[in-house]
Amino acid sequence: MSAEGGTKAVVAALLANSGIAVTKFIAFLLTQSSAMLAESIHSVADAGNQVLLLVGKKRSEREANELHPFGYGRERYIYAFIVSIVLFSVGGLFALYEGWHKVSEPHPITAWQWVPVVVLLIAIVLETLSFRTAIVEANHVRGSASWKNFIRRAKSPELPVILLEDLGALVGLVLALIGVSLTLITGNGIWDGLGSMSIGVLLVIIAIILAVEMKSLLIGESATAEHVAAIEKAIADEPLVDRLIHMKTLHIGPEELLVAAKIAVTASDRASDVADAINAVEERIRAAVPIARAIYVEPDLDRAPAESAPPLS
Repeated sequence: MSAEGGTKAVVAALLANSGIAVTKFIAFLLTQSSAMLAESIHSVADAGNQVLLLVGKKRSEREANELHPFGYGRERYIYAFIVSIVLFSVGGLFALYEGWHKVSEPHPITAWQWVPVVVLLIAIVLETLSFRTAIVEANHVRGSASWKNFIRRAKSPELPVILLEDLGALVGLVLALIGVSLTLITGNGIWDGLGSMSIGVLLVIIAIILAVEMKSLLIGESATAEHVAAIEKAIADEPLVDRLIHMKTLHIGPEELLVAAKIAVTASDRASDVADAINAVEERIRAAVPIARAIYVEPDLDRAPAESAPPLS
C-alpha cells in the first residue's frame, strides 16, 4: 500500500508542478517579478525531484545479484537524499540570491500587473489538490502516528518527501502572493524581493529536514517497535526456544527487513529438532511481518543466570 500510494502521490505532484512551472515562468516573462522567477525555479526543481523519486523507485526494484545480495532497496533512499540537495541548491539558494538581487535593486511591476496574482491563485488551487492526494495516501499507512512522527519514522521515502515538498510549495505560494501583492499596492519592488528571500529560507529549512531524515535511512534504521514486538512474539511461540538472547533488525529497503537473532536452546536438544525449530521460527516471523525477507537465526546454549535471563513466555 505504501509503495503504490507513494507512486500515486509522486505522479500527482509531478503533473501539478510541471503545469505550474510553465505558467509561473510565463508570468515571470510578462512581469519580471522576482518572486515569480523564484517560484518558477521552485516548481521546476520540484518536478525534477519527482522524476528522481520515480527513477529511484524503479531502480530499487532490480533483482538481487552476487554483487548486491540484498538487492537495491536502499537506492530509493539515495535518490530521496539527492532530492534534498536539489531542493536546497536549485530551489532555496537560488531564491535567496534572486531575492537579494531584487532587494538591492528594487523595481515595481509595471506590466501585466494582474497576471502574477491570477497565476499564483491558480497554482495554490493545483498545489492544494496535489497536497490533498499526498495526505490521503499517507493516511492509508501512517495509522495513529502524528504527522511529525510519520515524517520521522516512515521507512518509505516518497510520501514524506512529497508531503514536505507540497507543504513548502503551498506556503511558498502564499509568501509569493503576499510579496507580489504588496509590490503592486505600494509600487515598491522590495516586497517582491523579500517574498523571494522568504521562499528561499523556507526551502532551505525543508531541504535540511529531508536531508537529515534520508541520511538516517541511508545509514540504516531498525524495524519499527510494532514489528520488533511481532518478531519477538513469533520467536517466543516456538516451544523449543528457551529465550531470545539478542536480536538485530535492519531495513535494507522500505519494504525489506533483515532479521538476525540468537536463540537459546538446551544441550539435550537434538540437532534435527533445533533445525526444525529454526525453520518454524522463520515461518512465524514471515507470517507476522511479511516484509522480513532475510532472516538469520542462530542457536546457542543458554549459559545466562536464570535471574538475569528469564525464559520466553
